[in-house]
Order: sequence, then C-alpha cells, then structure tokens
Amino acid sequence: MLLIYTQKLTPRISYIFKHICLRILGIEVSFTSVIEEFIAHVGPKISYGKKPLGNELFFQSYGLLEQQGLEAIDFSVKKWGNTYGFFSVSNSSGLPFDIFSSSFYMITRYEEYLPHVKDEVGRFMASESLAHKEGFLHQPIVDIWAYLFKDKLLEAFPELLFPQKKLVVHPVIEAAQPYAYKQKGIFRSFVGFVNSFFSGKFRNMIERAQVVLGIKRDPLDTFKWIVNKATRSDFNLTVFFLLGNALSFNESMNTHRQKFKMLIKFVSDYKDVGLIFSFNSLSNYEVLKSEKRRIEEITNRSLASSMNSEFLVNLPDIYRHLVELEVKRDFTMVFRDTIGFRAGTCTPFLFYDLDYEIKTPLIVHPSAMTTMAFQKKYASDIEKTVNNAIKAVEAVNGTFTMIFSNKDFSSAENNKVWRSIFSEKLREYAQ
Repeated sequence: MLLIYTQKLTPRISYIFKHICLRILGIEVSFTSVIEEFIAHVGPKISYGKKPLGNELFFQSYGLLEQQGLEAIDFSVKKWGNTYGFFSVSNSSGLPFDIFSSSFYMITRYEEYLPHVKDEVGRFMASESLAHKEGFLHQPIVDIWAYLFKDKLLEAFPELLFPQKKLVVHPVIEAAQPYAYKQKGIFRSFVGFVNSFFSGKFRNMIERAQVVLGIKRDPLDTFKWIVNKATRSDFNLTVFFLLGNALSFNESMNTHRQKFKMLIKFVSDYKDVGLIFSFNSLSNYEVLKSEKRRIEEITNRSLASSMNSEFLVNLPDIYRHLVELEVKRDFTMVFRDTIGFRAGTCTPFLFYDLDYEIKTPLIVHPSAMTTMAFQKKYASDIEKTVNNAIKAVEAVNGTFTMIFSNKDFSSAENNKVWRSIFSEKLREYAQ
C-alpha cells in the first residue's frame, strides 16, 4: 500500500494515481489530506502538490489535476532519456515532469475535446495529435512514465513489493463484412453480378456464382480458420460483428438471416463476440440500444464488448451512450490509418468524462494498430513494424491489441503475412 498526500483530493488526482499505481504497476494506493496522518504513517508514502512538506519523496504538480473544465494549454515537449516528457516542474520534484498530469492529458484524450480538424468521416486525425507531432506516437508513453515512477519508488522504498506482470496479447477481429457473396439475398446478388459485368470483373462473376451455388467457399468466410488457430493459442480474442447497415451497399447483407445468426453463435461458442455499432447508430441512442438488444438475443448473453463503425470516436457523446447501455469494454481507441498508441498507453483504462469530471465504469481497450494502416507496406515492413510494437508493449508488461479483419485471412497471396502474424507471431508472444 502506498499512501499519497495531497492538499485537496480531486477526482482527477484519484483517477490518474489509481490508473498508474493499480492498473499499470499493480499496487494499492490510499490518499490523505491530513498532514498528521501522513507524518505518522510508517510505510511507503509520497506527497503530490506545489511544495514538499519536508524531506519526503515529493512529486510536484503542474496544476492540471487541480483544475476543472477544459482550456487550451501552452506547453513544450522535451526529450527525456529514451522517451519524452511535458509539463516540466522544478528540481525539488522526484521527476523532472509531472507525469500524472501528462498521463491524465493523454488517456482522457484531453486534446480531442479541444477544437481540431476532423477527417471526412468526422474522426480525430493522427496528424492532429500531440504524440504524432512530437514523434512519440509509437511509444506507450504513459506506461513508460509509470515505470520511471516505479524506479523512484523502489529507490526510496526497496521493501515495496510489486506483483510480477507479463505481456498480455489480445487480438481483435473486425468482421463488418463476414461474406463477400453469401447471405446477400437475390437483389444484392443481382446488383453485384451487374456491377461486375459492367466493370469487366468476370472472374468475380464466376466466383460469386460458384459461392451462391455452394460449389465454392466464400473467400471472406475465414471464421473456422480463425477459431481453430485461436483455440490453439493462449491469447484472448474478441470477434466483432455488424448488425446495422453498412455504409457501402456492396458490403451490406441481410443480418436477419438464420445462417448469419448461426455464424455468430458458432464463434461465440469458442471466443468472445462483440458488436460493431453501425455508423448511423452512433448519433442515435435508440438505434444503439436496438442493435445491442439484437446481438444479445442472438448470443443469449449480455453484450460486454463493442467498437464503433469506421473507428469513429466522437468524445464524449458516444462513450456516454455506452455507459448508459452498460457496455463494459470499448475497442475503438485506435487510429485507423496510422500505427501507434492514440491514448499514449497499452493498458486498458476507465473512461473519464472531462465535461462532468467523473470516472465511469466503461473500460477503453487501446489498440496499437489496425491492418488497414499497412495498405502500402511490403510484407517485410509489416513483420518488422508489428514486432517492434509488440516489444514496446512487452517492455512495460502491457496489453498488445491489434485489430485484424476476417478479410485478412482469405487465401489471397498478399494475406500470407497476416495469417503468419496471427497464427504464429502472436501465439509465440502469448506463451
């Protein structure tokens, strides 16, 4: 147990210290604002504020955690050993930066509440992020700061025991389009044939006919392979299905068909199944509620995990809806087309609503990348980049989450690298 003295315990201070100490480092904390209680405590203790009380281990506050509301903050990012830091403090502090304010800024997505340029879908772009601009997007920087804090604690309190942690591997499958040709219905199949004919894609016409007639397996139906490989591995896996309308007509299908429901039930018998909330539902609570109810009727269990269509995170509204719907985990915290840690961490964290200044029960699972971020990369670059990301997470004993698609595991030659990473590389690290 670590005792923390602060002159005034704010929701922000409680939230970020519990995240760093408990979720990342694995030690319990308690707080006091009574000086006599702090002085009388004989175990490990630190103070956090503007000035030290005496000769205790002291960490100076930059001031963000004592504030309420949002405002544009002017600060500079500086190199700090092998990483970076911001919110500089004086030499009296145990660390040269207020890592607690910095961590709060990163994982609450403070910058996403401030005015920024969005892409054509309405997403917060990686190019707008502090981490991208300053060159540390590839680092789980909050976790790195936490381990620098741990080193300081062990210097002062060598008797302080930290639990042994290890890398957790949790890949995710985004199955918004589970089939290329199956379960489309007569009208969609006919339109598909016509589009292929006028586009000169005669091979697609033949393949569609073979799949519809049951002669050939649908190229995107890779779920038996996924389940087979996942059940032989030690990693967690969550497969997400879309029940609402797809943005593209070609990708849409009739999700009320019994065979589609049987696919979801088949996967849920072996691994966790989550819901992709459709793009149209993200601005309509009643539609969100309806889609959640539908997948619960199919799986006969409460929905625990979700992600948003097109990886759209419109803070704070969509997360407030998920809290109200009692969804436990969100997996949308990632940049769709850019590799790196959007929230600066590889440790799942509780969503903190900056408008209301409250910690919520919704757990946000950050991902390091999607396979869509590699569209222009060669296989050797893909393997090297994924390996570097896993090692960065392993160095801080975090959770490595990567978002695949069922399309990545089709028999196409250029998908060989994804099949290898999923079935061999991730399995190797999960052991």
